[in-house]
Amino acid sequence: MSDLHPIRRALISVSDKTGLIELATALSERGVELLSTGGSAKAMRDAGLAVKDVSEVTGFPEMMGGRVKTLHPKVHGGLLALRDSDDHVAAMAEHGIGAIDLLVVNLYPFEATVAAGADYDTCIENIDIGGPAMIRAAAKNHGFVNVVVDVEDYDALLAELEANDGQTSYGFRQKLAQTAYARTGAYDAAVSNWMATALEQQAPRRRAFAGEIKQTLRYGENSHQTAAFYTDGSGRPGVATAVQLQGKELSYNNINDTDAAFELVAEFDPAEGPAVAIIKHANPCGVAVGTTLVEAYQKAFDCDRTSAFGGIVALNQPLDAKTASKIVEIFTEVVIAPGASDEAKEIFAAKKNLRLLLTEGLPDPRAPITAYKQVAGGVLVQDKDVGSVSADELKVVTKVAPSAEQMADLQFAWKVAKHVKSNAIVYVKDGATVGVGAGQMSRLDSANVAAAKAQRMADELGLEESPAKGSAVASDAFFPFADGLLEAAAAGGTCVIQPGGSMRDEEVIKAADEAGLAMVFTGIRHFRH
Repeated sequence: MSDLHPIRRALISVSDKTGLIELATALSERGVELLSTGGSAKAMRDAGLAVKDVSEVTGFPEMMGGRVKTLHPKVHGGLLALRDSDDHVAAMAEHGIGAIDLLVVNLYPFEATVAAGADYDTCIENIDIGGPAMIRAAAKNHGFVNVVVDVEDYDALLAELEANDGQTSYGFRQKLAQTAYARTGAYDAAVSNWMATALEQQAPRRRAFAGEIKQTLRYGENSHQTAAFYTDGSGRPGVATAVQLQGKELSYNNINDTDAAFELVAEFDPAEGPAVAIIKHANPCGVAVGTTLVEAYQKAFDCDRTSAFGGIVALNQPLDAKTASKIVEIFTEVVIAPGASDEAKEIFAAKKNLRLLLTEGLPDPRAPITAYKQVAGGVLVQDKDVGSVSADELKVVTKVAPSAEQMADLQFAWKVAKHVKSNAIVYVKDGATVGVGAGQMSRLDSANVAAAKAQRMADELGLEESPAKGSAVASDAFFPFADGLLEAAAAGGTCVIQPGGSMRDEEVIKAADEAGLAMVFTGIRHFRH
């Protein structure tokens, strides 16, 4: 098998017409015969190009509403025939099958149809059959055939032809084939996962996973690990959809932390006021709301000024000049926001390494998402934690009920605890975190860490007492013993929000009553491992 093979005949059938005429014109100028179907053929003819309909080749018209047009031996034989096999060449001659050297296909827009909220039958009609069949055939026969499934590869194809006098190399065709199989795999994954959802199958027997490359990363969590960033096509606002206006390329850890920050700040409705979250190593080191964005930022920053250095800042409202001026006072890795004023952009422009990401929207914290985690030999699949509780759903279990102000801080603390690595204890006062204990092996340790951070906040700000005094305390899961609760009370907590459900709930409630605490149960927990 020779490495180089010329392209003499091409079959082009695309839903996305971007770049179609330019590609077809360049091929035609090289003397390539063009075959096509439906709208693609019309578009090329309208541009003055000579095109032969596939129906002329097969001897059968397009039928059944376009469902049947390329499923024919004269198409698949032309794609699958081994050019160096005497038997294959003889069969082609006997049955009048012409070789097809290039297949350009992009599939019916199934993913876009689903994303647009189309009904079941419309989604079914947008499942491509002939396209994937041809793509797989051409990819299998990449020893001789080129298959292009992405508009982004048109220029690469033309450059390859230019470099090799109208021919392509085996290595080039191999790369095209790999991309083609990935595309059909992703397409089938989209269909199968949509059907599982439509049929309300929570755990289908087989589940497919797919993604599209967004960025090849310099390395992973550590410099000896390779890494890349793929998008899932969901369009959920966040780091995957954001436009980066400035700064260095995002790293693996930047992406992970920025996602954590933006998902947290999205818990706070921008219509109810500005909110800011500062993240370090996927954990919040400060979260706050305020009457202005700059006030919210300052309150979040004050919670843990040490950890905020080199952190990620997420905003639930567009970045303004005053907030931008405050942020650039210390080193910050990434700022992500729904938008930014021109003045804010100018202020950031002076900090060349500061990454600014704009998303034009916030993710819906209640929208169902499927979350995946790889383990040795398998993948864990679950719904993303979108649980929430309103004030009406909280159950007061102590003799003392929370005041309106305490209830507001309890609900704030509960939203934050949802985004803190377990075991999580969060102290909140006046709409701002004042102490966060994350990822400890015991809840008592987390309470200690949160109290220590609150004391450090007092030391850094020159406060007379720990801001944990008079705070609301959130625990992401129940207190298995009263010790963690009593530690929070000793730090100054006056009210507590927790799931409840422990065998020792009565013991914990009694301890809360004896300490004069108000406590509410949510009935749900927020483990985050």
